[in-house]
Amino acid sequence: MSLKILAVGKKHEKWVTEGIDRYERRLRKPFDVSWQLIPHSAREGEAARSEESERILQRVDRDVFLVLLDERGANVDSPALAARLQSAFDAGKHVVVVIGGAYGVDEAVRARANFVWSLSQLVFPHQLVRLILAEQLYRAQEIAGGRPYHHV
Repeated sequence: MSLKILAVGKKHEKWVTEGIDRYERRLRKPFDVSWQLIPHSAREGEAARSEESERILQRVDRDVFLVLLDERGANVDSPALAARLQSAFDAGKHVVVVIGGAYGVDEAVRARANFVWSLSQLVFPHQLVRLILAEQLYRAQEIAGGRPYHHV
């Protein structure tokens, strides 16, 4: 079992890399993360969304548990996220988390997703989303393991 993040965009900026590294050093299987960056489309609008979505789906195996980050998704608390991820791992699933590009993803990616998750009703820059995601995955790991990182 593994956890992979597919993110449309450029490589992590230095401050993001430092923050992500802080949490990744603490992650253990199956919550340890690998990143795959997908270049932005040179197109704009719907054409970019379509092209990037196609690139995303080409990298998603049929049997993975797919989590799509989307501002229109479900807003869950950290224990609920931990439970969803642990449930996927318990079922023997690999987990893939998708961070779409500036224009989002098309309906094919949304339809393929097992869980559409919103970090917040606010919209964040992609670099910041990556850092928040790394922290939330660490938090989910600690909650799933019954450790005291998360205080209710």
